[in-house]
Amino acid sequence: MKTVAHFVIVVCSKCGGLLAAKVEQKTRTCPYCGFKIALRKAKSVAAANDASEASRTLKALKKEAAEKRKG
Repeated sequence: MKTVAHFVIVVCSKCGGLLAAKVEQKTRTCPYCGFKIALRKAKSVAAANDASEASRTLKALKKEAAEKRKG
């Protein structure tokens, strides 16, 4: 049985910030730069089944990105 994701992790096309959004949302405002993101067109990097999983995934992706920047 396949589970349906209820959240997506997307990349802001303006600042590159990562954020979580509910799948049914059409837009989301980036908490970092204030850009209004059309979620249908946004680059999705992960999916999650619930808010808790989305939060953990987002935290891990941000940590990974920070480590890459450090070199």
